[in-house]
Amino acid sequence: MKIATLACSLFLVGCGIENLEPIPPRWGPAVTQELNALGFGNWIVVAEASFPVHSGRGVRTVSLDAEIPEVVDYIVDSYDNAENVTPTFSTARELPFVQNDRAPGIDFFRKRLKTSLYGHQVHEMANRSLTLLAQSSSKKFAILVIKTKTALPYSNVFIELDTGYWDHGSEDALRAAMRKKAEIKPIDTP
Repeated sequence: MKIATLACSLFLVGCGIENLEPIPPRWGPAVTQELNALGFGNWIVVAEASFPVHSGRGVRTVSLDAEIPEVVDYIVDSYDNAENVTPTFSTARELPFVQNDRAPGIDFFRKRLKTSLYGHQVHEMANRSLTLLAQSSSKKFAILVIKTKTALPYSNVFIELDTGYWDHGSEDALRAAMRKKAEIKPIDTP
């Protein structure tokens, strides 16, 4: 048995099988196209199956045959090397309190979601507040809603995009320097 396993392993290594990249999901190219069109101020909502379709301008809804953690994993991979935007992740404050006996599968979902986020910081807000925040932003910026087949309460992931090459610290320093320059006025001398 060991010889057969070794022979099979050597065959696969010889064929270069171990170096294959994972096959992207069928929906990957379409989602990549959507993600590439987004920038600073845009939002992505990776939503559970009952998330409503919004009729307002600026909101685009795409339905996928995938689960939320799978889609979040794909988005994280897509934006990890992006220079133009940095994603900020938020989930519902209610999510940690949903019990598995009332929503079977929620414990496994939380573990998978944590893995999909690869250590990115996740902000928590009340689900209603996150939804209203995204809706409010849709008046000025595009929102991409990716509806999944996940059927668990409070499982939506809200992603706000910020600039990737200019962070809040840089902006604060720039504004402080501008204020300081405005305070120093040259003295006119005769």
